[in-house]
Amino acid sequence: MSDKRQRARVQGSWAKPLPKHSGTTGAIPNNNPSNNANAASGSWGCGPQKTTKTFEFHQPTKPTREVPPEKVIEQAGDYEISHGPSGVSRLRLLPGFLPPEEADWMFSKLLAELPWSQKSNYRQGEAYQEPRLTCWYGELPYTYARSTMAANTQWHPLLATLRETVSQASGLSFNSLLCNLYRDGHDSIGWHSDDEASLGTKPTIASISLGDTRVFSLRKQPPPEEIGDYTYVERIRVPLNHGTLLLMEGATQDDWQHQVAKEYHDRGPRINLTFRTIYPEPEGHRPGTKMRFTAKNL
Repeated sequence: MSDKRQRARVQGSWAKPLPKHSGTTGAIPNNNPSNNANAASGSWGCGPQKTTKTFEFHQPTKPTREVPPEKVIEQAGDYEISHGPSGVSRLRLLPGFLPPEEADWMFSKLLAELPWSQKSNYRQGEAYQEPRLTCWYGELPYTYARSTMAANTQWHPLLATLRETVSQASGLSFNSLLCNLYRDGHDSIGWHSDDEASLGTKPTIASISLGDTRVFSLRKQPPPEEIGDYTYVERIRVPLNHGTLLLMEGATQDDWQHQVAKEYHDRGPRINLTFRTIYPEPEGHRPGTKMRFTAKNL
């Protein structure tokens, strides 16, 4: 028996100890390159994986916003379009304000006899021509887009008659008129508000449309936190037909912008007469800029 133990001790001394391995207990190292490649591929999801964190769904902190649908105003009536920070904004729409035959005659006469010209404006020091023709009537000059239209006190007799007709319908008096001629669908006017200092506070603008129908669009001014983003503001669409009268009243020029966009299909000429009241601008005030008036300024 002692001889067997001795032989076992001797034989055990010949055996090499197994190498230490840092991997999973019981794993046997393999120096075969092809096997190592298989092992490497298992590390990309084929082998057992340890999941450190489970997926959790979190409800969005901000609700999903939707762009409000555009409203359309076509029927005659008075519309309170908003109750904003500056007050109530109102539109008064009167389709057929001028009878068709009378409107036809007026359109032809004004198209032929008014002194239409193309005004040059300035943006960031660069001059550009308006994509429409204009003329101005009033006791005072009118400045917008850093360009001034000289006073034209000799009113065309038809325009003087229309001013009186609009004054009777609205209960307001007007001392000035900006005439716009849109020659076709490519003529337009971009987003803006009629809020120059010379128009006073909460001006009423009375607009008569003659000729082809064009869409008059309005969009609400965004709140301060939107930083000038108009994506989610309210929008209104008003098709203005031949002989229509539209009045913008209250805070419309403070809380809304309006435009007549280009229309890339057949459109005939359209004349737009916008009656307004102009006040002398305070001494030292740069013409055409915005300023809130008080009773003293008026």
